[in-house]
Amino acid sequence: MKYLGDADYQHGSPSRLGVLLVNLGTPDSTDVPDVRRYLKEFLSDPRVVEVPRVLWWLILNVVILRLRPAKTAEAYKSVWDDENGSPLLSISKKQAAALNTKLTGHLDAKVVLAMRYGNPSIADALTELRHANVRRLIVLPMYPQYSGSTVASVFDEVSKQLSKLRWIPECRFITQYFDEPSYIEALATSVRDHWQEHGKAQQLVMSYHGIPQKYRTKGDPYFCQCQATSRLLANALQLSSDEHRVVFQSRFGREPWLQPYCDETLKLLPSEGVKSINVICPGFAADCLETIEEIDEENREYFIHAGGEEFSYIPALNDQTAHINALASLIARHSKGWPEGDQIDVNDKEALAASKQRALALGAPA
Repeated sequence: MKYLGDADYQHGSPSRLGVLLVNLGTPDSTDVPDVRRYLKEFLSDPRVVEVPRVLWWLILNVVILRLRPAKTAEAYKSVWDDENGSPLLSISKKQAAALNTKLTGHLDAKVVLAMRYGNPSIADALTELRHANVRRLIVLPMYPQYSGSTVASVFDEVSKQLSKLRWIPECRFITQYFDEPSYIEALATSVRDHWQEHGKAQQLVMSYHGIPQKYRTKGDPYFCQCQATSRLLANALQLSSDEHRVVFQSRFGREPWLQPYCDETLKLLPSEGVKSINVICPGFAADCLETIEEIDEENREYFIHAGGEEFSYIPALNDQTAHINALASLIARHSKGWPEGDQIDVNDKEALAASKQRALALGAPA
């Protein structure tokens, strides 16, 4: 294998801690070819679709990529901003910038954003971190609840890209934060603030992105972690059992996915006497197509058409201060034992200069 060199490295240069934030991704535009390219990368991931590769290649390329891109492009157009583009990307950029500011002076960490599919790519983000002389790296997938179809896929791609380097950084990989007290409190604060402004509904519906039921059967902990997050949030809000419920959205294909399904539940609630609901999506770190278009538009319509009277969506945590503080605290804790996390100066100028002179004496390039 031919490895990427580190020609930009110089002896005696200061090293840094890097943080790689990774979210799912978005097409580059709402044009059908860009959406098709994005969907192909996403749906070709064996972590996302666990179907024999040859069979799935035929289904994906012969059927799905011929029919779905145009419909998905129309959905993206409904949430796309002419100035900022994809809401997921624009919000994620704000999160990275806020974390860079928050961590400055404490960890001196360089925070870089990547998307698992599409741009900015993980490969480009790791190159940026390498050029910043990052020698210790924390990878934070922006998925509070672990699933092989999301977090493990990020691990696969990061590992793939790092395998091309001759000198890889020390790495720590945060796989989950579904029960982090600061994350739960950030969620609870967002709900309380929403209630204060818009009023409290009869039920708080907590909607999570679904995965095929067979993934849970095979040992994926996602379902249980979603339930745990919901229980902790309900406890923080002092909700009774009939004041909240958990549902799963965004199913695809014909096989069973995690239940109860969001759309079917919202169609039934009015007949059960629930005429007003607040909906929150605790598994989404940033608002995106699935929260804005699917929940706040499509599922809102299902509920109102079935006889519901009040539907109020509670936005994702996005770049709210409480969310940024929670993420910064998570990163700081995972940096413990490293020089930056223990406030040890590893970039003393005199020590670095002496190191460079020793390297030059041994024949290192100037």
